[in-house]
Amino acid sequence: MKTAKTQYLRGKQITQKPIPGDVTITTLVDEYFQAYNAARLREACHLLTQKMLKKDVTIGMSLTGALTPAGLGGTCIVPLMKAGFVDWLVSTGANLYHDAHFALGLSMHRGTPFIDDRILREEGVVRIYDVLFDYNVLLSTDEFFREIFKFPEFDKEMGTSELHYLIGKFVFEREKILGVKNHSILAAAYLYGVPVYTPSPGDSSIGMNIAAIKLKETNFKLDVFQDVNETAAIVLSAKRSGGKSGVFILGGGSPKNFMLQTEPQLQEVLKIDEKGHDYFLQITDARPDTGGLSGATPSEAVSWGKVDPSQLPDTVVVYNDSTIALPIITSYVLTKVKPRPLKKLYQRRKKLMDILYQEYIKSKKRHEK
Repeated sequence: MKTAKTQYLRGKQITQKPIPGDVTITTLVDEYFQAYNAARLREACHLLTQKMLKKDVTIGMSLTGALTPAGLGGTCIVPLMKAGFVDWLVSTGANLYHDAHFALGLSMHRGTPFIDDRILREEGVVRIYDVLFDYNVLLSTDEFFREIFKFPEFDKEMGTSELHYLIGKFVFEREKILGVKNHSILAAAYLYGVPVYTPSPGDSSIGMNIAAIKLKETNFKLDVFQDVNETAAIVLSAKRSGGKSGVFILGGGSPKNFMLQTEPQLQEVLKIDEKGHDYFLQITDARPDTGGLSGATPSEAVSWGKVDPSQLPDTVVVYNDSTIALPIITSYVLTKVKPRPLKKLYQRRKKLMDILYQEYIKSKKRHEK
């Protein structure tokens, strides 16, 4: 007869087996990430491979913090997109801007944070913690954006998914001309049909260059409210088609909240019957008790309707640095899971919006009775 005590002791025993010198990532994670945040990282890998990356789950990724200057765009995020493991993306504009440096053949360098920044300023070197690069990298990237924004494709009102699709088209063509073999995030998004959103488009160098263009007469205008409905439509369609919705959050900030608010938009504002995201995975170094864990914990998100309460066990928060955790997770899932068919949600946006609108009209009629 099982006792209450035995149910708590069913976990695998902690091992002291020495780690071999040629250990693989999968063995390292499965056998040696045994406790504390190493265990949470193992649970994150298992949640992805065993549940989140099933074919019927639509995965949204949010991207915050200076990750692309450290190379995580090309090394991790693009391979995940190519494998069909990221179906839509919410990012700060800064990450998309700095990722474009690589597509334009410009270089970023490993360095050290322990330098007198006054000297760097005199020498024309810019520092992002321990990433160093020539100030001309910024000027060249700015010039590229201002030049493409002059094309007629941009002379209209659009959401940020269309903005990034158009930028991705130009970036991809520049990569081909320069012979850049590894795609940038926006070029990959263009190729694989992954819609990319930025909730605060003015808060980055991309937005600053759009602002410069708007000093002249132009119809170029961004509609971020279109993004609110598009992202809600992505989540609703995933659920209504019999599938599930999962969020993979790197950091916090506005991208995290923008991704999670899709469910309150459906339930609270549009009055559409919904329960919340099915899977929640976050890599963060923030704390909830100071108010600094943007969007809060999965359990707190349940109270907002952001996460399905019945799915709360299928949530993992890894308190770690994304630059450490993401390469490990990427290697693990690419080893364990076969590529999924690309959902190409960008090309399906109109159909998804039609589903959202129809559900909204039905809900409105129901609540008016």
